[in-house]
Amino acid sequence: MELRPYQLEAVEAVYDHLRTREDNPCVVIPTAGGKTPVMATICRDAVAKWGGRVLILAHVKELLEQAVDKLHAMAPDLWMKIGVYSAGLKSRDTEHPIIVAGIQSVYRRAAELDRFDLVIVDECHLIPPDGEGMYRTFLSETKAVNPSVRLIGLTATPYRMTTGMICGPENLLNHVCYEIGVRELIVQGYLCPLKSKAGKRKVDTSGLHIRGGEFIAGEVEQLMDDDSLVRSACREIIEYTQDRHTVLIFAAGVQHALHVQRVLGEMGHECGFVCGETLPFERAETIRRFRDGQLKYLVNVNVLTTGFDAPNIDCVALLRPTNSPGLYYQMVGRGFRLHPGKTDCLVLDFGGNILRHGPVDALEIKDRSSGGGNAPAKECPQCQAVIHAAYAVCPDCGFEFPSRERQRHDGEASTEGILSGAITDTEYEITETLYNVHVKRGAPEDHPRSMRVDYRVGFNQYVSEWICFEHTGYARAKAEAWWRARSREPVPDTAQEAVDLADAGALARTLAITVRHVEGGKYDRILRHALGPIPPRLEDPDSFDEGESVGCGISDEEVPF
Repeated sequence: MELRPYQLEAVEAVYDHLRTREDNPCVVIPTAGGKTPVMATICRDAVAKWGGRVLILAHVKELLEQAVDKLHAMAPDLWMKIGVYSAGLKSRDTEHPIIVAGIQSVYRRAAELDRFDLVIVDECHLIPPDGEGMYRTFLSETKAVNPSVRLIGLTATPYRMTTGMICGPENLLNHVCYEIGVRELIVQGYLCPLKSKAGKRKVDTSGLHIRGGEFIAGEVEQLMDDDSLVRSACREIIEYTQDRHTVLIFAAGVQHALHVQRVLGEMGHECGFVCGETLPFERAETIRRFRDGQLKYLVNVNVLTTGFDAPNIDCVALLRPTNSPGLYYQMVGRGFRLHPGKTDCLVLDFGGNILRHGPVDALEIKDRSSGGGNAPAKECPQCQAVIHAAYAVCPDCGFEFPSRERQRHDGEASTEGILSGAITDTEYEITETLYNVHVKRGAPEDHPRSMRVDYRVGFNQYVSEWICFEHTGYARAKAEAWWRARSREPVPDTAQEAVDLADAGALARTLAITVRHVEGGKYDRILRHALGPIPPRLEDPDSFDEGESVGCGISDEEVPF
Protein backbone atom coordinates (compact mmCIF):
# COMPACT_ATOMS: atom_id res chain seq x y z
CA MET A 1 0.00 0.00 0.00
CA GLU A 2 1.63 3.24 -1.21
CA LEU A 3 0.55 6.34 0.66
CA ARG A 4 -0.14 9.66 -0.99
CA PRO A 5 2.30 12.42 0.09
CA TYR A 6 -0.15 14.03 2.51
CA GLN A 7 -1.11 10.67 4.01
CA LEU A 8 2.56 9.98 4.66
CA GLU A 9 2.84 13.42 6.27
CA ALA A 10 -0.14 12.59 8.49
CA VAL A 11 1.44 9.34 9.68
CA GLU A 12 4.74 11.07 10.41
CA ALA A 13 2.89 13.86 12.26
CA VAL A 14 1.22 11.26 14.52
CA TYR A 15 4.53 9.60 15.29
CA ASP A 16 6.21 12.94 15.97
CA HIS A 17 3.38 13.91 18.31
CA LEU A 18 3.59 10.62 20.20
CA ARG A 19 7.34 11.05 20.56
CA THR A 20 7.40 14.68 21.65
CA ARG A 21 4.14 15.26 23.52
CA GLU A 22 2.23 13.50 26.26
CA ASP A 23 -1.32 14.34 25.18
CA ASN A 24 -3.59 12.83 22.52
CA PRO A 25 -3.37 13.79 18.82
CA CYS A 26 -6.06 14.13 16.17
CA VAL A 27 -5.63 13.82 12.38
CA VAL A 28 -7.98 15.83 10.15
CA ILE A 29 -8.33 14.66 6.54
CA PRO A 30 -11.37 15.59 4.42
CA THR A 31 -14.09 13.13 3.53
CA ALA A 32 -12.86 10.93 0.65
CA GLY A 33 -9.30 12.06 1.34
CA GLY A 34 -8.30 8.63 2.64
CA LYS A 35 -8.15 8.34 6.43
CA THR A 36 -8.21 4.53 6.31
CA PRO A 37 -4.76 4.16 4.68
CA VAL A 38 -3.37 6.35 7.46
CA MET A 39 -5.06 4.23 10.10
CA ALA A 40 -3.96 0.98 8.40
CA THR A 41 -0.35 2.17 8.22
CA ILE A 42 -0.33 3.07 11.90
CA CYS A 43 -1.83 -0.34 12.74
CA ARG A 44 0.71 -2.19 10.59
CA ASP A 45 3.68 -0.28 12.03
CA ALA A 46 2.47 -0.75 15.59
CA VAL A 47 2.07 -4.52 15.13
CA ALA A 48 4.87 -5.40 12.68
CA LYS A 49 7.59 -2.91 13.63
CA TRP A 50 7.05 -2.45 17.31
CA GLY A 51 5.23 -5.60 18.41
CA GLY A 52 2.35 -3.62 19.84
CA ARG A 53 -1.44 -4.01 19.95
CA VAL A 54 -4.04 -1.61 18.57
CA LEU A 55 -7.70 -1.12 19.47
CA ILE A 56 -9.98 0.70 17.02
CA LEU A 57 -13.10 2.10 18.68
CA ALA A 58 -16.44 3.27 17.31
CA HIS A 59 -19.88 3.72 18.84
CA VAL A 60 -22.15 2.34 16.09
CA LYS A 61 -22.21 -1.08 14.43
CA GLU A 62 -22.08 0.26 10.86
CA LEU A 63 -18.80 2.09 11.53
CA LEU A 64 -17.29 -1.07 13.00
CA GLU A 65 -18.20 -3.07 9.90
CA GLN A 66 -16.83 -0.36 7.63
CA ALA A 67 -13.58 -0.16 9.59
CA VAL A 68 -13.02 -3.93 9.26
CA ASP A 69 -13.91 -3.97 5.55
CA LYS A 70 -11.70 -0.99 4.75
CA LEU A 71 -8.74 -2.35 6.71
CA HIS A 72 -9.02 -5.67 4.91
CA ALA A 73 -9.20 -3.88 1.53
CA MET A 74 -6.37 -1.44 2.25
CA ALA A 75 -4.06 -3.85 4.06
CA PRO A 76 -4.82 -7.46 3.10
CA ASP A 77 -1.69 -8.60 4.95
CA LEU A 78 -3.44 -7.65 8.20
CA TRP A 79 -6.40 -9.98 7.49
CA MET A 80 -5.52 -12.62 10.05
CA LYS A 81 -4.49 -10.05 12.63
CA ILE A 82 -7.84 -8.23 12.90
CA GLY A 83 -10.48 -9.30 15.40
CA VAL A 84 -13.88 -7.86 16.28
CA TYR A 85 -15.39 -7.33 19.73
CA SER A 86 -19.02 -6.24 19.43
CA ALA A 87 -22.24 -7.54 20.89
CA GLY A 88 -24.14 -6.14 17.91
CA LEU A 89 -21.95 -8.10 15.50
CA LYS A 90 -22.02 -11.20 17.72
CA SER A 91 -18.25 -11.41 17.94
CA ARG A 92 -15.99 -11.28 21.02
CA ASP A 93 -12.44 -11.66 19.73
CA THR A 94 -9.82 -10.82 22.38
CA GLU A 95 -6.51 -12.30 21.21
CA HIS A 96 -5.80 -10.51 17.93
CA PRO A 97 -3.07 -7.84 17.61
CA ILE A 98 -5.72 -5.49 16.17
CA ILE A 99 -9.21 -5.39 17.67
CA VAL A 100 -12.10 -3.38 16.21
CA ALA A 101 -14.61 -2.84 19.02
CA GLY A 102 -17.84 -1.10 19.94
CA ILE A 103 -17.37 1.18 22.91
CA GLN A 104 -20.66 0.01 24.46
CA SER A 105 -19.36 -3.56 24.45
CA VAL A 106 -15.90 -2.94 25.91
CA TYR A 107 -15.97 0.15 28.10
CA ARG A 108 -16.08 -1.92 31.29
CA ARG A 109 -13.98 -4.82 29.96
CA ALA A 110 -10.54 -3.31 29.43
CA ALA A 111 -8.86 -5.91 31.60
CA GLU A 112 -10.57 -8.70 29.64
CA LEU A 113 -9.02 -7.41 26.41
CA ASP A 114 -5.55 -7.18 27.98
CA ARG A 115 -2.86 -4.69 27.05
CA PHE A 116 -3.11 -2.17 24.20
CA ASP A 117 -0.46 0.31 23.10
CA LEU A 118 -2.62 2.44 20.84
CA VAL A 119 -6.33 3.22 20.88
CA ILE A 120 -7.65 4.74 17.63
CA VAL A 121 -11.07 6.39 17.32
CA ASP A 122 -12.14 6.67 13.68
CA GLU A 123 -14.74 9.38 12.91
CA CYS A 124 -13.97 10.75 16.35
CA HIS A 125 -16.29 13.74 15.85
CA LEU A 126 -19.15 11.27 16.35
CA ILE A 127 -18.26 10.67 19.99
CA PRO A 128 -21.40 12.09 21.65
CA PRO A 129 -20.81 14.49 24.56
CA ASP A 130 -22.95 12.31 26.82
CA GLY A 131 -21.01 9.26 25.66
CA GLU A 132 -17.56 10.57 26.50
CA GLY A 133 -17.96 8.99 29.91
CA MET A 134 -17.72 5.51 28.40
CA TYR A 135 -14.53 6.43 26.55
CA ARG A 136 -13.04 7.97 29.68
CA THR A 137 -13.99 4.93 31.75
CA PHE A 138 -12.43 2.60 29.21
CA LEU A 139 -9.24 4.64 28.83
CA SER A 140 -8.83 4.85 32.59
CA GLU A 141 -9.05 1.07 32.89
CA THR A 142 -6.81 0.60 29.85
CA LYS A 143 -4.17 2.79 31.49
CA ALA A 144 -4.36 0.60 34.56
CA VAL A 145 -3.29 -2.30 32.34
CA ASN A 146 -0.76 -0.20 30.35
CA PRO A 147 0.04 3.28 31.71
CA SER A 148 1.74 4.18 28.42
CA VAL A 149 -1.31 3.64 26.16
CA ARG A 150 -1.99 6.52 23.75
CA LEU A 151 -5.21 7.71 22.08
CA ILE A 152 -5.37 8.85 18.43
CA GLY A 153 -8.39 10.36 16.68
CA LEU A 154 -9.16 10.59 12.96
CA THR A 155 -11.90 12.73 11.47
CA ALA A 156 -12.87 14.99 8.61
CA THR A 157 -14.73 17.42 10.88
CA PRO A 158 -12.99 18.20 14.20
CA TYR A 159 -16.02 19.83 15.83
CA ARG A 160 -19.48 19.10 17.18
CA MET A 161 -22.53 21.29 16.89
CA THR A 162 -23.14 21.30 20.66
CA THR A 163 -19.65 21.85 22.07
CA GLY A 164 -17.54 23.24 19.24
CA MET A 165 -14.03 21.92 18.59
CA ILE A 166 -13.37 18.37 19.76
CA CYS A 167 -9.75 19.08 20.69
CA GLY A 168 -8.97 20.90 23.91
CA PRO A 169 -6.91 20.66 27.11
CA GLU A 170 -9.67 18.87 29.02
CA ASN A 171 -11.06 16.84 26.12
CA LEU A 172 -10.32 13.25 25.16
CA LEU A 173 -8.34 14.58 22.19
CA ASN A 174 -6.09 17.52 22.83
CA HIS A 175 -4.31 18.68 19.70
CA VAL A 176 -4.70 18.53 15.90
CA CYS A 177 -1.31 17.19 14.88
CA TYR A 178 -2.05 17.20 11.15
CA GLU A 179 -4.70 18.79 8.95
CA ILE A 180 -5.15 19.19 5.22
CA GLY A 181 -8.05 21.03 3.64
CA VAL A 182 -10.63 20.32 0.96
CA ARG A 183 -9.31 22.97 -1.42
CA GLU A 184 -5.75 21.62 -1.22
CA LEU A 185 -6.88 18.12 -2.15
CA ILE A 186 -9.04 19.42 -4.99
CA VAL A 187 -6.09 21.38 -6.39
CA GLN A 188 -3.86 18.32 -6.03
CA GLY A 189 -6.41 16.22 -7.91
CA TYR A 190 -7.43 13.93 -5.04
CA LEU A 191 -10.97 15.29 -4.55
CA CYS A 192 -13.68 16.22 -7.01
CA PRO A 193 -14.19 19.94 -7.79
CA LEU A 194 -17.43 21.44 -6.47
CA LYS A 195 -19.82 24.09 -7.70
CA SER A 196 -23.07 25.33 -6.22
CA LYS A 197 -26.45 26.55 -7.37
CA ALA A 198 -29.20 28.26 -5.44
CA GLY A 199 -32.84 27.35 -5.36
CA LYS A 200 -35.19 29.95 -6.83
CA ARG A 201 -37.58 29.57 -3.91
CA LYS A 202 -36.08 30.79 -0.65
CA VAL A 203 -37.09 29.67 2.85
CA ASP A 204 -37.18 31.89 5.91
CA THR A 205 -35.38 30.03 8.69
CA SER A 206 -35.48 32.91 11.17
CA GLY A 207 -38.45 31.36 13.00
CA LEU A 208 -36.70 28.02 13.65
CA HIS A 209 -35.73 27.26 17.23
CA ILE A 210 -32.54 25.51 18.30
CA ARG A 211 -32.30 22.62 20.72
CA GLY A 212 -29.01 20.90 21.52
CA GLY A 213 -27.23 22.98 18.89
CA GLU A 214 -29.51 21.95 16.00
CA PHE A 215 -32.76 23.25 14.57
CA ILE A 216 -35.78 21.44 16.03
CA ALA A 217 -36.51 18.62 13.59
CA GLY A 218 -40.29 18.98 13.60
CA GLU A 219 -40.09 22.69 12.82
CA VAL A 220 -37.62 22.10 9.99
CA GLU A 221 -39.83 19.47 8.39
CA GLN A 222 -42.93 21.63 8.72
CA LEU A 223 -41.09 24.51 7.04
CA MET A 224 -39.68 22.46 4.17
CA ASP A 225 -42.64 20.10 3.56
CA ASP A 226 -44.71 22.75 1.77
CA ASP A 227 -46.19 21.37 -1.45
CA SER A 228 -45.33 24.38 -3.60
CA LEU A 229 -41.79 24.45 -2.20
CA VAL A 230 -41.32 20.72 -2.76
CA ARG A 231 -42.61 20.93 -6.33
CA SER A 232 -40.46 23.95 -7.10
CA ALA A 233 -37.38 22.21 -5.68
CA CYS A 234 -38.10 18.99 -7.58
CA ARG A 235 -38.51 20.89 -10.85
CA GLU A 236 -35.18 22.61 -10.29
CA ILE A 237 -33.44 19.38 -9.32
CA ILE A 238 -34.61 17.79 -12.56
CA GLU A 239 -33.66 20.87 -14.57
CA TYR A 240 -30.16 21.15 -13.10
CA THR A 241 -29.39 17.43 -13.21
CA GLN A 242 -30.30 16.55 -16.78
CA ASP A 243 -26.63 15.86 -17.51
CA ARG A 244 -25.85 14.43 -14.04
CA HIS A 245 -25.56 10.73 -13.29
CA THR A 246 -26.38 10.24 -9.60
CA VAL A 247 -28.22 12.66 -7.30
CA LEU A 248 -28.30 12.29 -3.52
CA ILE A 249 -31.04 14.31 -1.79
CA PHE A 250 -31.12 15.15 1.92
CA ALA A 251 -34.65 15.72 3.23
CA ALA A 252 -35.86 17.28 6.48
CA GLY A 253 -37.90 14.29 7.69
CA VAL A 254 -39.57 11.08 6.64
CA GLN A 255 -42.81 12.65 5.41
CA HIS A 256 -40.86 15.33 3.59
CA ALA A 257 -38.68 12.67 1.93
CA LEU A 258 -41.71 10.64 0.87
CA HIS A 259 -43.25 13.84 -0.49
CA VAL A 260 -40.12 14.49 -2.56
CA GLN A 261 -40.08 10.88 -3.77
CA ARG A 262 -43.75 11.10 -4.81
CA VAL A 263 -43.39 14.41 -6.66
CA LEU A 264 -40.29 13.27 -8.55
CA GLY A 265 -42.22 10.14 -9.53
CA GLU A 266 -45.13 12.24 -10.76
CA MET A 267 -42.63 14.19 -12.86
CA GLY A 268 -41.47 10.97 -14.48
CA HIS A 269 -38.34 10.22 -12.46
CA GLU A 270 -37.91 7.23 -10.17
CA CYS A 271 -36.51 8.18 -6.78
CA GLY A 272 -35.33 5.77 -4.09
CA PHE A 273 -35.93 6.38 -0.39
CA VAL A 274 -34.07 5.30 2.74
CA CYS A 275 -34.39 6.30 6.38
CA GLY A 276 -33.48 4.85 9.76
CA GLU A 277 -36.56 2.61 9.71
CA THR A 278 -35.95 1.15 6.26
CA LEU A 279 -35.51 -2.63 6.46
CA PRO A 280 -31.86 -3.68 6.06
CA PHE A 281 -32.36 -5.77 2.91
CA GLU A 282 -34.45 -3.01 1.31
CA ARG A 283 -31.85 -0.38 2.18
CA ALA A 284 -29.03 -2.55 0.81
CA GLU A 285 -30.84 -3.16 -2.48
CA THR A 286 -31.74 0.52 -2.93
CA ILE A 287 -28.18 1.63 -2.24
CA ARG A 288 -26.81 -1.06 -4.57
CA ARG A 289 -28.97 0.21 -7.43
CA PHE A 290 -27.90 3.78 -6.63
CA ARG A 291 -24.20 2.91 -6.60
CA ASP A 292 -24.53 0.86 -9.79
CA GLY A 293 -26.17 3.77 -11.62
CA GLN A 294 -29.53 2.01 -12.05
CA LEU A 295 -31.21 4.59 -9.79
CA LYS A 296 -30.47 8.26 -10.51
CA TYR A 297 -32.26 9.90 -7.57
CA LEU A 298 -32.09 8.84 -3.93
CA VAL A 299 -33.65 10.79 -1.06
CA ASN A 300 -32.63 9.99 2.50
CA VAL A 301 -33.23 11.13 6.07
CA ASN A 302 -30.23 11.23 8.41
CA VAL A 303 -28.63 7.97 7.24
CA LEU A 304 -26.34 8.58 4.24
CA THR A 305 -23.85 10.99 5.81
CA THR A 306 -20.73 9.84 7.67
CA GLY A 307 -19.28 6.64 6.23
CA PHE A 308 -21.53 6.40 3.16
CA ASP A 309 -19.48 5.99 -0.02
CA ALA A 310 -20.91 6.29 -3.52
CA PRO A 311 -18.17 7.80 -5.71
CA ASN A 312 -20.52 8.27 -8.67
CA ILE A 313 -22.54 10.98 -6.85
CA ASP A 314 -22.18 14.13 -8.95
CA CYS A 315 -25.00 16.16 -7.39
CA VAL A 316 -25.98 16.69 -3.77
CA ALA A 317 -29.29 18.45 -3.07
CA LEU A 318 -29.69 19.94 0.40
CA LEU A 319 -33.45 20.13 0.94
CA ARG A 320 -33.00 20.83 4.64
CA PRO A 321 -31.42 23.62 6.66
CA THR A 322 -29.04 22.56 9.42
CA ASN A 323 -27.38 24.50 12.20
CA SER A 324 -24.65 21.87 12.46
CA PRO A 325 -21.48 22.67 10.49
CA GLY A 326 -20.47 19.02 10.81
CA LEU A 327 -23.70 17.74 9.26
CA TYR A 328 -23.49 20.37 6.52
CA TYR A 329 -19.94 19.23 5.74
CA GLN A 330 -20.83 15.54 5.82
CA MET A 331 -23.78 16.05 3.45
CA VAL A 332 -21.70 18.00 0.94
CA GLY A 333 -18.83 15.56 1.42
CA ARG A 334 -20.82 12.76 -0.22
CA GLY A 335 -19.84 14.35 -3.54
CA PHE A 336 -16.10 14.69 -2.85
CA ARG A 337 -15.00 11.37 -4.30
CA LEU A 338 -13.50 11.02 -7.76
CA HIS A 339 -15.15 8.74 -10.31
CA PRO A 340 -14.59 8.00 -14.02
CA GLY A 341 -16.56 10.43 -16.17
CA LYS A 342 -17.27 12.74 -13.23
CA THR A 343 -15.87 16.24 -13.78
CA ASP A 344 -17.38 18.00 -10.77
CA CYS A 345 -20.12 17.75 -8.16
CA LEU A 346 -23.03 20.18 -8.13
CA VAL A 347 -24.37 21.23 -4.72
CA LEU A 348 -27.96 22.49 -4.77
CA ASP A 349 -28.58 24.35 -1.51
CA PHE A 350 -32.28 24.90 -0.78
CA GLY A 351 -31.75 25.33 2.98
CA GLY A 352 -29.51 28.38 3.17
CA ASN A 353 -26.63 26.34 4.59
CA ILE A 354 -23.61 27.75 2.78
CA LEU A 355 -23.82 31.29 4.13
CA ARG A 356 -24.88 29.98 7.54
CA HIS A 357 -21.65 28.00 7.89
CA GLY A 358 -19.35 29.41 5.22
CA PRO A 359 -17.66 27.68 2.28
CA VAL A 360 -17.08 23.99 2.94
CA ASP A 361 -13.32 24.50 2.82
CA ALA A 362 -13.41 27.36 5.32
CA LEU A 363 -16.13 26.57 7.84
CA GLU A 364 -16.73 29.15 10.56
CA ILE A 365 -16.78 27.16 13.79
CA LYS A 366 -17.48 28.75 17.15
CA ASP A 367 -15.98 26.96 20.14
CA ARG A 368 -18.84 26.48 22.58
CA SER A 369 -16.87 24.43 25.07
CA SER A 370 -16.67 27.39 27.43
CA GLY A 371 -20.41 27.78 27.35
CA GLY A 372 -20.88 30.43 24.74
CA GLY A 373 -18.59 31.54 21.96
CA ASN A 374 -18.70 34.90 20.24
CA ALA A 375 -22.10 36.38 19.52
CA PRO A 376 -22.90 37.09 15.85
CA ALA A 377 -21.86 40.60 14.85
CA LYS A 378 -22.48 43.05 12.05
CA GLU A 379 -20.97 46.33 10.91
CA CYS A 380 -22.97 49.54 10.87
CA PRO A 381 -22.77 50.93 7.30
CA GLN A 382 -22.98 54.50 8.58
CA CYS A 383 -20.33 54.62 11.33
CA GLN A 384 -18.59 51.25 10.85
CA ALA A 385 -19.22 50.25 14.48
CA VAL A 386 -19.12 46.48 14.98
CA ILE A 387 -22.17 45.62 17.08
CA HIS A 388 -24.28 42.61 18.07
CA ALA A 389 -26.34 41.23 15.20
CA ALA A 390 -29.56 41.61 17.21
CA TYR A 391 -29.45 45.42 17.16
CA ALA A 392 -32.12 47.01 14.96
CA VAL A 393 -30.68 50.49 15.61
CA CYS A 394 -26.96 51.23 15.90
CA PRO A 395 -26.29 52.34 19.51
CA ASP A 396 -23.40 54.56 18.37
CA CYS A 397 -24.94 56.63 15.59
CA GLY A 398 -28.64 55.73 15.50
CA PHE A 399 -28.62 54.16 12.02
CA GLU A 400 -31.73 52.01 11.53
CA PHE A 401 -30.99 48.70 9.87
CA PRO A 402 -33.51 47.73 7.15
CA SER A 403 -35.97 45.20 8.47
CA ARG A 404 -35.11 42.86 5.64
CA GLU A 405 -31.48 42.48 6.69
CA ARG A 406 -31.95 39.37 8.79
CA GLN A 407 -34.15 37.79 6.13
CA ARG A 408 -31.54 38.65 3.52
CA HIS A 409 -28.89 36.87 5.57
CA ASP A 410 -30.89 33.64 5.56
CA GLY A 411 -32.33 34.04 2.08
CA GLU A 412 -29.01 34.62 0.35
CA ALA A 413 -27.28 31.75 2.11
CA SER A 414 -27.72 29.33 -0.74
CA THR A 415 -26.17 31.75 -3.24
CA GLU A 416 -22.79 31.58 -1.51
CA GLY A 417 -19.93 29.69 -3.12
CA ILE A 418 -19.47 26.17 -1.84
CA LEU A 419 -15.70 26.84 -2.01
CA SER A 420 -14.02 30.11 -1.04
CA GLY A 421 -13.18 32.10 -4.17
CA ALA A 422 -15.81 30.15 -6.10
CA ILE A 423 -18.09 31.84 -8.62
CA THR A 424 -21.81 31.18 -8.22
CA ASP A 425 -24.42 32.27 -10.75
CA THR A 426 -27.98 32.27 -9.43
CA GLU A 427 -31.20 32.95 -11.32
CA TYR A 428 -33.99 34.67 -9.41
CA GLU A 429 -37.61 35.17 -10.37
CA ILE A 430 -38.65 38.80 -9.78
CA THR A 431 -41.88 39.45 -7.89
CA GLU A 432 -41.59 43.27 -7.66
CA THR A 433 -39.32 46.06 -8.91
CA LEU A 434 -38.83 49.32 -6.99
CA TYR A 435 -37.25 52.54 -8.31
CA ASN A 436 -35.70 55.29 -6.17
CA VAL A 437 -33.32 58.22 -6.54
CA HIS A 438 -30.00 57.55 -4.88
CA VAL A 439 -27.95 60.38 -3.40
CA LYS A 440 -24.34 59.52 -2.59
CA ARG A 441 -23.76 60.12 1.12
CA GLY A 442 -21.52 63.08 1.87
CA ALA A 443 -21.42 64.25 -1.76
CA PRO A 444 -21.96 67.94 -2.67
CA GLU A 445 -25.39 69.03 -3.90
CA ASP A 446 -24.29 69.13 -7.54
CA HIS A 447 -22.91 65.57 -7.45
CA PRO A 448 -24.60 63.31 -10.05
CA ARG A 449 -27.41 61.18 -8.69
CA SER A 450 -28.38 57.72 -9.86
CA MET A 451 -31.53 55.60 -10.04
CA ARG A 452 -31.45 52.64 -7.69
CA VAL A 453 -33.43 49.61 -8.87
CA ASP A 454 -34.40 47.05 -6.21
CA TYR A 455 -35.54 43.63 -7.43
CA ARG A 456 -37.55 41.61 -4.94
CA VAL A 457 -36.34 38.00 -5.21
CA GLY A 458 -37.95 36.53 -2.09
CA PHE A 459 -39.75 37.42 1.09
CA ASN A 460 -38.11 40.74 2.01
CA GLN A 461 -35.02 39.84 -0.04
CA TYR A 462 -33.72 42.20 -2.70
CA VAL A 463 -30.96 42.51 -5.28
CA SER A 464 -30.07 46.03 -6.37
CA GLU A 465 -28.38 47.88 -9.22
CA TRP A 466 -27.65 51.56 -9.89
CA ILE A 467 -28.36 53.27 -13.26
CA CYS A 468 -26.27 56.44 -13.75
CA PHE A 469 -28.19 58.80 -16.05
CA GLU A 470 -26.55 61.94 -14.63
CA HIS A 471 -23.00 60.67 -15.05
CA THR A 472 -20.81 60.98 -18.13
CA GLY A 473 -18.68 58.67 -20.22
CA TYR A 474 -18.99 54.91 -19.79
CA ALA A 475 -21.51 55.14 -16.91
CA ARG A 476 -23.89 57.26 -19.02
CA ALA A 477 -23.45 54.96 -22.03
CA LYS A 478 -24.38 51.94 -19.89
CA ALA A 479 -27.44 53.79 -18.58
CA GLU A 480 -28.56 54.62 -22.13
CA ALA A 481 -28.20 50.98 -23.22
CA TRP A 482 -30.06 49.79 -20.11
CA TRP A 483 -32.94 52.18 -20.81
CA ARG A 484 -33.26 51.45 -24.55
CA ALA A 485 -33.53 47.71 -23.82
CA ARG A 486 -36.65 48.42 -21.73
CA SER A 487 -38.42 51.52 -22.99
CA ARG A 488 -39.62 53.39 -26.10
CA GLU A 489 -39.30 56.72 -24.27
CA PRO A 490 -36.29 58.98 -24.84
CA VAL A 491 -33.42 58.31 -22.43
CA PRO A 492 -33.96 60.56 -19.39
CA ASP A 493 -31.38 63.16 -18.40
CA THR A 494 -31.91 62.89 -14.64
CA ALA A 495 -32.41 60.14 -12.10
CA GLN A 496 -35.65 61.76 -10.94
CA GLU A 497 -37.05 61.80 -14.49
CA ALA A 498 -36.11 58.13 -14.87
CA VAL A 499 -37.87 57.20 -11.63
CA ASP A 500 -41.00 59.13 -12.64
CA LEU A 501 -41.14 57.43 -16.04
CA ALA A 502 -40.50 54.00 -14.49
CA ASP A 503 -43.27 54.48 -11.96
CA ALA A 504 -45.60 55.54 -14.77
CA GLY A 505 -45.06 52.24 -16.60
CA ALA A 506 -42.51 53.24 -19.23
CA LEU A 507 -40.26 50.24 -18.62
CA ALA A 508 -40.60 46.59 -19.57
CA ARG A 509 -41.19 44.35 -16.59
CA THR A 510 -38.14 42.45 -15.33
CA LEU A 511 -39.15 38.78 -15.06
CA ALA A 512 -35.89 37.29 -13.80
CA ILE A 513 -32.26 38.18 -13.17
CA THR A 514 -29.07 36.12 -13.03
CA VAL A 515 -26.70 37.25 -10.28
CA ARG A 516 -23.00 36.39 -10.07
CA HIS A 517 -21.41 36.09 -6.64
CA VAL A 518 -17.67 35.65 -6.15
CA GLU A 519 -17.02 34.18 -2.71
CA GLY A 520 -15.02 36.73 -0.74
CA GLY A 521 -15.96 39.58 -3.10
CA LYS A 522 -17.65 42.72 -1.80
CA TYR A 523 -20.51 43.04 -4.28
CA ASP A 524 -22.69 40.76 -6.34
CA ARG A 525 -23.20 41.60 -10.03
CA ILE A 526 -26.30 41.20 -12.18
CA LEU A 527 -25.24 39.36 -15.34
CA ARG A 528 -28.52 39.04 -17.23
CA HIS A 529 -32.10 40.28 -17.17
CA ALA A 530 -35.11 38.41 -18.54
CA LEU A 531 -37.53 41.11 -19.69
CA GLY A 532 -41.19 41.20 -20.63
CA PRO A 533 -42.48 43.11 -23.68
CA ILE A 534 -41.54 46.78 -24.01
CA PRO A 535 -44.64 48.93 -23.33
CA PRO A 536 -45.91 51.50 -25.84
CA ARG A 537 -45.01 55.20 -25.54
CA LEU A 538 -46.66 57.12 -22.74
CA GLU A 539 -49.23 59.64 -23.99
CA ASP A 540 -48.03 62.68 -22.04
CA PRO A 541 -44.60 62.15 -20.47
CA ASP A 542 -44.32 65.90 -19.72
CA SER A 543 -47.15 65.63 -17.16
CA PHE A 544 -44.84 64.22 -14.48
CA ASP A 545 -43.81 66.56 -11.70
CA GLU A 546 -40.05 66.10 -11.36
CA GLY A 547 -40.09 67.03 -7.69
CA GLU A 548 -43.00 64.80 -6.73
CA SER A 549 -41.25 61.47 -6.18
CA VAL A 550 -38.56 61.42 -3.52
CA GLY A 551 -36.13 58.51 -3.41
CA CYS A 552 -34.70 57.08 -0.22
CA GLY A 553 -31.13 57.90 0.83
CA ILE A 554 -28.82 54.89 0.52
CA SER A 555 -25.60 54.28 2.39
CA ASP A 556 -22.44 55.01 0.43
CA GLU A 557 -21.05 51.57 1.29
CA GLU A 558 -23.83 49.84 -0.67
CA VAL A 559 -22.90 51.50 -3.98
CA PRO A 560 -20.45 49.44 -6.04
CA PHE A 561 -18.69 52.38 -7.71
